[in-house]
Amino acid sequence: MVHFLLLGAMLFAAHGALVKRDTSKPGKIVVSQIQIDHLTEGFARTWLRAPTADELEGLIRDYIREEVYYREAMAMGLDRDDTIIRRRLQQKLEFLSENITDPTPPTDDELHAFLQNHPDQFRARRRLSFHQVYLSLERHRDSLAGDAGDLLRQLKSSNSPDISRLGDPSLLEHQFANVEAPEVAKQFGEKFASALNDLPLGEWQGPVESSYGIHLVFIDERTERRSPALEDVRDAVRRELLNVRRLESSKKFYDGLRKRYTVEIESAPTITSDAKKSVMK
Repeated sequence: MVHFLLLGAMLFAAHGALVKRDTSKPGKIVVSQIQIDHLTEGFARTWLRAPTADELEGLIRDYIREEVYYREAMAMGLDRDDTIIRRRLQQKLEFLSENITDPTPPTDDELHAFLQNHPDQFRARRRLSFHQVYLSLERHRDSLAGDAGDLLRQLKSSNSPDISRLGDPSLLEHQFANVEAPEVAKQFGEKFASALNDLPLGEWQGPVESSYGIHLVFIDERTERRSPALEDVRDAVRRELLNVRRLESSKKFYDGLRKRYTVEIESAPTITSDAKKSVMK
């Protein structure tokens, strides 16, 4: 914790040195060469060229105007009780704290351990390849069961039926290849996707109900969920591990700051005693 706080102090000191405003003399504004270079670089990034002498003079004039208004506004206390300013300052401090992390890249052992401890985050989803023939509820009405049975027998009796000519017209594709199970559920509904998990492979089955109507289905292939090897998901594991470290670093930083304060919450009918204890931690 001591090393962590020292690192944070060094970071804030460095940040303050870069953006420090000369407030030791309220009536004096110093436009340093560092600030002029910063204005020049900002102009170049926007316009893809260096500013002319007149443009640079305008940039400096605008900066001085901003500095004057900033100092006067701070002197008048206009930053106090302003929700937008408070949140902006909070965001800047959180941004700085999230970058106080160990720059050392995670080792393979750390990546392996993280993958083993969080297998569901990286486990490959079930995938399906199937054909489907659609029957409309409105078109068939009372004859739906019989028509579906006749069509199913026709499909089973043919070695390579032309399914584009069978069933009722719709905007759905007749063939789906290597589609993730959640995508099937998104297109057809959870009930349809769940039914496909239990159907045998390599033969026409049905009817299977969806959010559109009913379908006759031929499942070509079904790939079950599996735990991937680190080599297959290395980038995703590294990215998630670094994100976890960033969040942990931010939490430690806040906890360190929070210990500097005591909090008192005045009695209010809308806040219970348990809620008070929770927010004061």
